[in-house]
Order: sequence, then structure tokens, then C-alpha cells
Amino acid sequence: MDAHPRDLSGYGRDRPAADWPDGARVALSLVLNYEEGAERSVEHGDGESETYLTEIAGAPRAGRDLITESIYAFGGRVGVWRVLDALDEAGTPATLFACGQTVELNPDPVRHAAARGHEICSHGYRWIDYDGVDEEVERDHIRRTIAAIEAAAGARPVGWYTGRVSMATRRLVAEEGGFLYDSDDYSDELPFWVEAAGRPHLVVPYTLDANDARFATPNGFRTADDFATYLIDAFEALWREGATSPGIMNVGLHCRLVGRPGRIDGLRRFLEHVRGREGVWVARRADIARHWIERHPPA
Repeated sequence: MDAHPRDLSGYGRDRPAADWPDGARVALSLVLNYEEGAERSVEHGDGESETYLTEIAGAPRAGRDLITESIYAFGGRVGVWRVLDALDEAGTPATLFACGQTVELNPDPVRHAAARGHEICSHGYRWIDYDGVDEEVERDHIRRTIAAIEAAAGARPVGWYTGRVSMATRRLVAEEGGFLYDSDDYSDELPFWVEAAGRPHLVVPYTLDANDARFATPNGFRTADDFATYLIDAFEALWREGATSPGIMNVGLHCRLVGRPGRIDGLRRFLEHVRGREGVWVARRADIARHWIERHPPA
């Protein structure tokens, strides 16, 4: 508890005025997770195959699983391009959470996304659970991720999101330096400051509910309409509240999930709905972080 004390009160009733640009009621952050090729795989030296966020619930872990590998491969071969096209059609900037090994194996989507003005954020080197990974290995993975993204995108990443963190992740990211924020948190709808490695560190929280990962969970979405309806309902609630208390709406996307033809129009319907509303700032996460650092610096 000394290393990760739990703050269950946050801002409480005294929430700061976000003061988004042009008086926006909602800051909308679209995130595309680019993970394919970094998941657990016997081919890549892991002792088991991936079972998380795939089309086949409860797939076997032991041995090489060619089916799961091919499901993940779909994300990099087809899904990522379908989602990037939908974002282009809507003229919508987004943030890519990109795994370092994924970028090394298939850099073209990152090059394309960066050229289109999307932010490329570090998503760990591997799409694995870092709990129990040796601290020096994790430190090395942070540096390899930075190098992979910089080589492909032409710029160093300024954001971090591991997803499946260790107790040391935030400290190691802060010690490495060069990051504006991390998003390994789901506890709020506004950025907030914490202390990490002895200095102020900004957290821009993420979400697991307005997230297409729920297409791959038992209590999740079944159709594109399910996804669109949930996103629109969440947006409308935040837009109403934003008249007095603006916040962030996060939307999580995965190439191999919403990138399927039976799901992509759920995203398109949501983006069309948002395009018809005033008072929305569609922003990359780095933009949100820079805004918060300027308007709400650490005490």
C-alpha cells in the first residue's frame, strides 16, 4: 500500500474546471490498440499461446495455437486499415497504443497513422501481463518500445499505456523520462497528478467499458448496434453533464475486434452522431495532457 496507495475520493465534489478549448463540453479521445504480433506466442518464445481478447473464448494455452495466431494476424493485415479508413472518413484524430514488438514486425500502419496526424503512444513492448516480469526486463522493454516507435513514426512517443502493469511500471516510466502522461488508470474522467519516481506525474485515465474489448467478453457487445448504442448513450450523458462539469470520453478500439466488417459500422455510426454535435473537442491524448499541464499544473 505504501507503493500504490488507493485514492478513493479523487477530486470529490470540487472537480476542477477542465476549460477545454472553445468551451467544449466533452473531450473525446479515440484510442486504437495496435497489439498484433506482441501477444503471447510459442513462436516468439513464450511457453503458451494467447487467450485474451480473441474470438475464441477459453482457447487452449499450452502449445502453439495457429488459430489464435491467425485471428491476431487479421488485426495487422486487415483490421487496422479498416479502422484507420473509418477515422479518415470522419476526419477524426486518434491515439494509437502501439506495442513495440508489433511496430517492429509491421511498421507500415504506424508510419501511415503518424503521417495522418494520429498520436503514437507506447503500449509496452509485448502485449503480455507484466506482473512478475523482472524489473530490469521491463525497463529494457520500455526503451525498446520507444526506439521502435521513434524509428517507425519519426518521433519519440510522449505517452505510455501498458494495460497489464506490474507494481513497478509507473515508476519505471517516470524514471525513463520524456513522457507527458501515462494512461494505466480507469478511476476518473479527468486527468490528475500523482507522484512517481519522486516527481509529479500526469495520469490521463482510460476506459474498459466504452471499449470494443467487450466484443470478446461474456458480458459484452454482440452486434455493431450494441456498440454504437453504448457509445452514444455514454456520449450523451457526458455531453449533458458537460454544461457544468466537462470531462473526457474515452473510446477503446482494437484492430482485430472492431476491425471486423460486422462491427466497424458501429464505430461509424458513433462518429457520425458526434459530428453533428457542438461542444466536442476530439483530441489526441497528448493534446489533452498538454492542455492539462498548461491549465492545471501540479500544485
